[in-house]
Amino acid sequence: MLGSIDLPDCVYSKEPIFISPISPTPNHTLYLSNLDDQMFLRFSIKYLYLFTKSINLEKLKYSLSRVLVDYYPLAGRLLKCPENNHKLQVDCNGKGAIFAEAFLDLSADELLVVSNKPNKSWRKLLYKDETQSFLDIPPLVVQVTNLRCGGMILCTAINHCICDGIGTAQFLHAWAHYTVDPTVSLSIKPFHSRHVLKPRDPTQTTSIHPAFTKIPLDDPIPEFDLNLHQYLQSQPVTPTSITFSQSQILHLKRQCSPSVKSTSFEVLASHTWRCWVKSLNLPSSVNVKLLFSVNIRKTVKPELPQGYYGNGFVLGCAEAPVKQVVNGNLQDTVKLVQHAKSELTNDTVKSIVDLLEDKTVKTDLSTSLVISQWSRLSLEEVNFGEGKPIQMGPLTSDIYCLFLPSLGEIDGIRVLVSVPENVVKKFEYYMKELWEVNDVNGDIIKGHLQYENQKMISA
Repeated sequence: MLGSIDLPDCVYSKEPIFISPISPTPNHTLYLSNLDDQMFLRFSIKYLYLFTKSINLEKLKYSLSRVLVDYYPLAGRLLKCPENNHKLQVDCNGKGAIFAEAFLDLSADELLVVSNKPNKSWRKLLYKDETQSFLDIPPLVVQVTNLRCGGMILCTAINHCICDGIGTAQFLHAWAHYTVDPTVSLSIKPFHSRHVLKPRDPTQTTSIHPAFTKIPLDDPIPEFDLNLHQYLQSQPVTPTSITFSQSQILHLKRQCSPSVKSTSFEVLASHTWRCWVKSLNLPSSVNVKLLFSVNIRKTVKPELPQGYYGNGFVLGCAEAPVKQVVNGNLQDTVKLVQHAKSELTNDTVKSIVDLLEDKTVKTDLSTSLVISQWSRLSLEEVNFGEGKPIQMGPLTSDIYCLFLPSLGEIDGIRVLVSVPENVVKKFEYYMKELWEVNDVNGDIIKGHLQYENQKMISA
């Protein structure tokens, strides 16, 4: 068993190659919306899939070249707009995606044991392009790593400026579809144009949305009274992974009923935020925020077209002083999350798109926990023909919180977030203290802290 030991190095038998679309694709520049090219999204979404059976590499390369005909912007390159140095667009030039092959001397079962808490050593499972600029990295990077005993790891890095979570899931399912049968066309065709989310002319910003703040372009890192985000980035952090079963989520909902009815996301996001704030022991007067992605494909009028794979979400923002989050009850926090969601109307979304025309406006991360929900995207259903993955998630854990599907647990949700090493036990305790579970006799019992844990929390 590997425990927390770092992964060994991958063995590369050949240099990575570029996979280009198998047939000619449109050669033009693709406009990116203000939701696409936010500074907050200038990174790649890195997925890790673990399969018990490997897929033929030549088959994967061919199907990738086929799907890049449909999703041709992913075979292009990002560049700055000549008329606006702060805005990005995609040069759809068909240069292709990076495809790397490797071998790792571990079995799928060995990796599964430790895969819930991926540490930094897992980054070696994805080929690192040595280019210095974010713009020079191809929008799609793939590494297939074959394992001892016939398993396989598939890692992808998909540029977030081109796709959101729904869009990446749509692309991965399309790639898997062509791997299984390249002769059958896609049932959902990708919708490329981002002009459906162009700002109005003139812009009509009603107010600064609470998820954002204005930062002068010549002062990108201002001094805050408390910049929790910068502090967390500077600390040694440890991944925490806690799985909530359907019954445990139902128990959280019961804490709010009958006065407040909530969704699984609302109650689990509220619970996670409260536990995160409590564990960090922040000053009681500090205003903290919970930022979470909200799909706006059906919110905007007219609705975004089917197959839209660009960034079709905005950030909901719940905010309150630390003392209110810590001392209030769960239902009060759920109400904050529900209110934040209700604020995201068609008019608000259009106002946010207009607001982001001002490039001094940035996502306010200073005292925020960011939650992204991957558990409802069907990412775990991706099947390249040799069965569904036995594990899927991010390549590494980060200070951003992810809600992941719990494979093998119907409607279960795995909460993955990295926190400072010195608060791991506190955070995990707070996350679990409200759980109720069935014992072997079917009786309902509550988990209690042992005396040592009580001393740790009060310390």
